[in-house]
Amino acid sequence: MASEHEAMWRELGLDLAAHDQLLQVLGDGYGQIFLSQQERPEGMEYFNFVMSEVHGLRIKELVDGKAEGKKVIGSFCVFVPEEIVVAADATLVGLCTGADFATELVDQVLPRNTCALIKSAFGFKLGKVCPYMESADMIVGENTCDGKKKSYETLGTLVPNLYVMDLPQVKSSEGRALLAAEYERFKQAVEELTGKEITAERLAHGIQVVNAKREALHRLYKLRAADPAPISGLDALLINQVSFYDDPVRFTQSVHKICDELEARIAAGQGVAPQGTPRLLFSGCPMAVPNWKLPWVVESSGAVVVGEESCVGERGTRNLTEPQGQDLASMMDAIVERYWKIDCAVFTPNPDRQEHVKQMAADYKAQGVIHYGLQFCQPYQMEALPLEKNLEAGGLPVLRVDTDYGMEDVEQLKTRVEAFLEMLA
Repeated sequence: MASEHEAMWRELGLDLAAHDQLLQVLGDGYGQIFLSQQERPEGMEYFNFVMSEVHGLRIKELVDGKAEGKKVIGSFCVFVPEEIVVAADATLVGLCTGADFATELVDQVLPRNTCALIKSAFGFKLGKVCPYMESADMIVGENTCDGKKKSYETLGTLVPNLYVMDLPQVKSSEGRALLAAEYERFKQAVEELTGKEITAERLAHGIQVVNAKREALHRLYKLRAADPAPISGLDALLINQVSFYDDPVRFTQSVHKICDELEARIAAGQGVAPQGTPRLLFSGCPMAVPNWKLPWVVESSGAVVVGEESCVGERGTRNLTEPQGQDLASMMDAIVERYWKIDCAVFTPNPDRQEHVKQMAADYKAQGVIHYGLQFCQPYQMEALPLEKNLEAGGLPVLRVDTDYGMEDVEQLKTRVEAFLEMLA
């Protein structure tokens, strides 16, 4: 792949030597973690291909589209409304996080106790190894937490077009009004970037495309309730991760194809693990590519992950955008209403999240919950203890895990997970 795409990567300004190292580590990790799994659905071949070309053919699609005038918008957060981006015939892509990179450079611009996700994003930028960031015509930041909000002051000096979205922190009428104003401002910014007016017709198309993607993922989620589980948690997580990079229409078709296969597996009583295998739900911080450490530890310890209460999971895709009218104002209000329901830990208070975790555990017949917190991610770490107490009061055991992207604690995590599974037996 390097010889085929090297000129493109050089044109984007990547550090080719560092990028080659990243791809080597990514490929080795993918092979060890994903390709070693038993009884994988055949439909995962598509997602294997996507990952093999995640910095290759997919980037070429974006670059070719840019040559034809199609803009690329990069984001870090599920609060950035993809419907508006698609309506302007632009492409929304998730930006690189999920691994430690160029840490010595990051430590020169951010405090050492900054959360792993923020440091990772800076590492990919400073290390010049993220083609998604380098191909983006606009990068959207959002002030979901204090760490992100302040880090964008520095990121703005490193990228040419940083757009920062203000998000409410309290679920109130005033907070909703702020979100509506911010989405209107974002729509205008996207129109200015692309040179295309977002009409009611265009926005209806954007809503349809993004809703179809979410509906495909909803279908996948429901199939994971079966016992034996028809797909591993690792593969389901990978599908969620790919949703941030892939063409949305092609992705939707590929998810439905694998769901057809999973339905046949369920009908035949086939699964990736024997019936009765311990079933766990993940809750907490998002897991971006290549952050596969914890699900790999869990599933290699004899359990199966049946759901993710996460931005890279059901929190990010739970609701559809459902306009009550055909005019532009009704559609914009529906977008606000849909994203307003996201129960991110930055909101205070945030009781809906606890209810969603309990409902997911019941829906997927989970016997326990692993709460995943990234080190120094204060919102989710703050919510972890009250969530644990609430769930355990209802008879649902919880294991709280705080970690980073490094592999140094794998054996320690495995010991803790195995002890948790013994407790569930």
